[in-house]
Amino acid sequence: MRKGPEMEALVVGFLLVFVMGAFIALVSSVRVVQQYEQGIVFRFGRVQRGSELRPGAVRSPGLTVILPVADRMQKVSRQTVTMGVPAQEGITQDNVSVRVDAVVYFRVIDPVKAIVNVQNYGYAVSQVAQTSLRSVIGQADMQELLGEREKINLRLRKIIDEITEGPWGVLIERVEIKDVSLPEGMKRSMARQAEAERERRARIITADGEFQASKRLAAAAEIMSQDPAALQLRLLQTVVEVSAEKNSTLVMPLPVEVLRFFDRVAGGAPAQSGAKAGLAERLAKAEEELAKAAEAAPALDPVEDVPPVVGLDDRKPRQPVERPEEPRGLTGGEEPR
Repeated sequence: MRKGPEMEALVVGFLLVFVMGAFIALVSSVRVVQQYEQGIVFRFGRVQRGSELRPGAVRSPGLTVILPVADRMQKVSRQTVTMGVPAQEGITQDNVSVRVDAVVYFRVIDPVKAIVNVQNYGYAVSQVAQTSLRSVIGQADMQELLGEREKINLRLRKIIDEITEGPWGVLIERVEIKDVSLPEGMKRSMARQAEAERERRARIITADGEFQASKRLAAAAEIMSQDPAALQLRLLQTVVEVSAEKNSTLVMPLPVEVLRFFDRVAGGAPAQSGAKAGLAERLAKAEEELAKAAEAAPALDPVEDVPPVVGLDDRKPRQPVERPEEPRGLTGGEEPR
């Protein structure tokens, strides 16, 4: 009679153990694959059968079941990974030491190759990016690194993607150079070069302005010389400007007629009678030519491109007067034979 309850208790305990084991096996065989992941199932350590993938080796996102003992599933993320490449020091093609760091954006396109063919694809991509970055630094010059980064990025992406896409199933989406660090001596040299270039442009602009101002002054002097009243008015305007300020300067204007009197005494030529007739026409032509030159010419044109002033630059230089040669060999009291 005692064996009945003992057997019942043993059976109940066995059933409890079996149910608990089945529940644990069921729980351990159920897997959840996220939307951004894919599951690779290894059955007895194999994911391929012959040269092809085993059916059910790659599990899509969602709820999936595997065999508790025979299968082992490893998840692979399909998201884009942003990985910073440590700064690499190198010497450019024009013998300049630089320090360059970059950022690599990549994602897995073949989970089986990323798990089977390479041990740690993230670390492998990082090492390939570092070595490729050093190689690109040695093939480019400093000006290309600073001003043509898009070209360097495309070249670097092509080199890395050629190594990773086929064998490892990793696609390099984009490579960006973050910063290019130059030595302090090179930075100072570039600053001096930029400062010298700005100084050169400033001097050229100043010289060009002085030259054009001298052209206008020469044109004004040429026109004012044709009319004595214009020079007298200019003299009076200068006296007004000087006397406007509160100063102790005493200005004594000298009439222009006095200067012209001394000029006539010295043998100067009188003004031409027909100069006043073409005064307005000469003034209009001079202003028109100078306005065209100011609009058409850029800020840094050479001095040879400034247009001539009508009435000033077209005057012909005076020809030297040929004097008759005196007979040689004659003294003061001798007559020629």
